[in-house]
Amino acid sequence: MRSRTASCSCGQLSIEVQGEPRAVGVCHCLACQRRTGGVFATLAGFATPYKVVGAASEYVRVGDQGARFRFRFCPICGTNLFHTEEGFEDSGVSVAVGGFADPSFPPPRASVYNCRRHPWVQLPPGVTVYDMDPD
Repeated sequence: MRSRTASCSCGQLSIEVQGEPRAVGVCHCLACQRRTGGVFATLAGFATPYKVVGAASEYVRVGDQGARFRFRFCPICGTNLFHTEEGFEDSGVSVAVGGFADPSFPPPRASVYNCRRHPWVQLPPGVTVYDMDPD
């Protein structure tokens, strides 16, 4: 089974995941824009187990539908690297695709909060688009 490692900018925090991503998507919600400092977040979901090396700071954000997401970031360089949903930590993790620093990483298959997408952002062909979060 293929192993992938994503790390923060300074290398202090990393996460190793196994296998192919269950999903790859982009989120254009305003919270993700603020969290990443970019105009959208690109995330890959992986099944457990995963291995974290290094120290992480945490921030919990409540989503529009009440779910609580625990974001982990490097306390040194500030890179926001991965997050889990409270109550579902044993089923998977979402990792920032940029943390893998792999231009060959699979493209997104879904785009959520398209209502907040900057009009100049173009999505790859075949991406399923949701105006809000479908969950």
